[in-house]
Amino acid sequence: MKSDKVIIWVHGGGWNSGSPKYFDFVGQCVAGAGYRFISLGYRLSPKNKYPCQIEDVCAGYNAALRYLNQKKINTSKVIVSGPSAGAHLSSILCYSKSTQEKYHVDVSNIIGFIGVGGPYSFSVPASLSVKILLDQLFAKDYDRTKGEPCSLMTKNHIPMLLIQSKHDGLINYSCAERFYEKAKSIGNECELYEVIDRKNTHSWYTARMFLETRNENKGLDKFFS
Repeated sequence: MKSDKVIIWVHGGGWNSGSPKYFDFVGQCVAGAGYRFISLGYRLSPKNKYPCQIEDVCAGYNAALRYLNQKKINTSKVIVSGPSAGAHLSSILCYSKSTQEKYHVDVSNIIGFIGVGGPYSFSVPASLSVKILLDQLFAKDYDRTKGEPCSLMTKNHIPMLLIQSKHDGLINYSCAERFYEKAKSIGNECELYEVIDRKNTHSWYTARMFLETRNENKGLDKFFS
């Protein structure tokens, strides 16, 4: 049975690698579950500095809706999701009013956000790898609060599910905790789900879980349920 929901996905890769074509297996998994699926790309760092990435994600989101509407496909129930760097960018798309106004994004038809392993806060302890990736993403002396989901979040109607592992190895679990606390403090609906699967390191639960089945992977089952 096909769902009436559309999932728009923003890929991960540390902002400096990846493209939609590398995540075909995610689309196959989601489409196999009955959902329409669109995967968005963006210019990569370090050549392209933020906010190029969110500019591209917003433009891609608008283009995706135009395409679906031209095909007479219902876009009244959109779910936005992404892993890792994609969770960072897609959360800004959903919750930053200033970003929405700047890039003319209408989020009224988004009924949910699912972030997987996202770096939502830059004020929590970060691994050396994340520090290097952020240094590549932002120009020197750039005000990073302008690209930090926790700082940019405003109150709106979109409920969020944050899927995060305490054994991530790359992204500190407190990133999701801080984002969750900010959401609750301003009245946004939010659920924080801790990954309990045995395969719970960053690359496994942010992407490779889509190579498994819902019976095999509880994180994947949570994503769909």
